[in-house]
Amino acid sequence: MRLLVVEDEEDLAGALRVGLARAGYAVDVAADAAGAYELLLVNAYDLMLLDINLPDADGFAICRAIRRGDVEVAGGRDLRVLMLTARGTLGDRVRGLDEGADDYLVKPFALAELLARVRALLRRDTAGTGAVLTVGDLTLDAARHEAYLAGRRLRLTPKEFGVLEYLMTRPGRVVPAEELLEHVWDANVDPFTETVRVTVGTLRRKLADGDRDPPIQTVVGRGYRLREAA
Repeated sequence: MRLLVVEDEEDLAGALRVGLARAGYAVDVAADAAGAYELLLVNAYDLMLLDINLPDADGFAICRAIRRGDVEVAGGRDLRVLMLTARGTLGDRVRGLDEGADDYLVKPFALAELLARVRALLRRDTAGTGAVLTVGDLTLDAARHEAYLAGRRLRLTPKEFGVLEYLMTRPGRVVPAEELLEHVWDANVDPFTETVRVTVGTLRRKLADGDRDPPIQTVVGRGYRLREAA
């Protein structure tokens, strides 16, 4: 999953990037509203972590503009938004939610709680509503960063885990390679590399289970599909 952190405190933004990346997320960072709008225009993010106090705008205005469609967002105006701020009064929290935020977390916060809230928001409108995704014989626990096939623990790299998680939230649907690149990798990836094909290839080999067809199918010319009865 790909996240956008909008935070002008350099140390905090760096810590969030590292903590979220270690949890397996692709992370881009913007230090102000202008930078956020530029990234939102070209990248389809799954979730935005948004500070309220920015040098050129406040988070309330950014969230309101997205929800109203006043700014163009590649992922659409339904982008999930988690507000991060030191302003923790009841009025601020209510205003944030009324402006369209999906959740509101007051600074300072523990990374463990932030990650739990991120996971909860990303589970919305996906194949599973609980902490564990299950598709056929595949089970994925995002909180523990573990995946199993028929009870067998899978040893996956962060990108393999990210690809599997993305496909498991969309079982049966053909997902183009470009979409995987958009949601599993960050802005530093070369869009002309074969990284998606290579990662899917190694993931499929790790999902090999005897003579059964692999759960991830290649749909020639269109992308990849996770069989619903894997």
